[in-house]
Amino acid sequence: MRLPYHAFIGAMILPSVATAHHGIANFDHNKDVDLTGIITDVALINPHSWLYIDVANEDGTVTQWRCEMRAATVLRRSGWSADLFPIGTRVHVSASPERTIPNTCYLNTAILEGGTQLERYGQISQAEPLPAAPRAARLPSGVPNLGGDWAAEQVVMTDPTGKSGALLPLDIVQSLEPGELPPGAMPFPGSRGTPESLVEGAVERQGFANFPEPVTPTEYGRRMSAEFDDTTLVDRMLSCQPDNILFDLSFEGHVNRFVQTDDEIRITYGFMDIERTIYLNMDEHPADIEPSFAGHSIGRREGDVLVVDTIGFTPGRIARTSDLMYGEGFHVVERFILNPETTILVREYVAEDPEYFLGQLTGGDILKPGDIPYAPYNCDDRTIE
Repeated sequence: MRLPYHAFIGAMILPSVATAHHGIANFDHNKDVDLTGIITDVALINPHSWLYIDVANEDGTVTQWRCEMRAATVLRRSGWSADLFPIGTRVHVSASPERTIPNTCYLNTAILEGGTQLERYGQISQAEPLPAAPRAARLPSGVPNLGGDWAAEQVVMTDPTGKSGALLPLDIVQSLEPGELPPGAMPFPGSRGTPESLVEGAVERQGFANFPEPVTPTEYGRRMSAEFDDTTLVDRMLSCQPDNILFDLSFEGHVNRFVQTDDEIRITYGFMDIERTIYLNMDEHPADIEPSFAGHSIGRREGDVLVVDTIGFTPGRIARTSDLMYGEGFHVVERFILNPETTILVREYVAEDPEYFLGQLTGGDILKPGDIPYAPYNCDDRTIE
């Protein structure tokens, strides 16, 4: 199966849209809070960065506030750095308050001392961007060179402050008016004015039913999903758990690293530090595979296309926004196609697990050379401190 370009765009958007803000429903985007205070700390970390400020009250006391920002990786891809927030300087923040945790907010806009204004999804031009490292199109053996750092297009809100609008790839958003919803796009659940945002006491999974399930479960799959656990979405993020090798390659535009030799390709995902090895010198999977999150992958060449067959998974979820599962019979076939002229790496995938779901789970990604180097994810969720 070969998907057209627009199909890849759709496949790339859905998992990113559905998972980009695991805690958006915990913030009341129909309310505004304005804070002026002194910066005491900034933590550029994954899955969310945080700005800490001391706000003076009229009675002379000081309240410590913290405001959530985007993940460190995507902020760096947008040109942000900790140097933008000098400790001890004054800042004015416009934000949305957290529903249940006091003195916690979702940063929409920050006006720094000196007048510089930063919006949540703002793109800052770097004065001297690092030049792309030279890379050979092929290895000495003649096979395409997949080695290097690869990332999907950034996904941002059409409203740069993050209050409303849809989550779409950056190159699409740059052609739209702020907050515009192009045909076929829907506002992100939990953002300002959406039905989910108006529900009293919205929680993590509020609004996720708006996203279509990627596959239909069997009766057994539905029963196993119900029995799997009752872990909420936020608990999974707090425990720094990944989703699976399919959806996580493009998650939030984190930068992935591929290291290729004649015998194997090692992939370290930029999200949750997932590690997997594709063995290129094996024709069959071993009979005694120990089930794991990444499974066991063997690769073969069809001309310049790398075809990867993976089995041996521990049970997991199809997507972060879904309770649907796959089991130990999950079978994934990926096709990696590198265009040496455009330096675009396309991945197509087809997955099956007849015991758990009907038909095939299909999708794909479009990856480009990373505009920042790969760095370990080092998950440090401070949603609850």
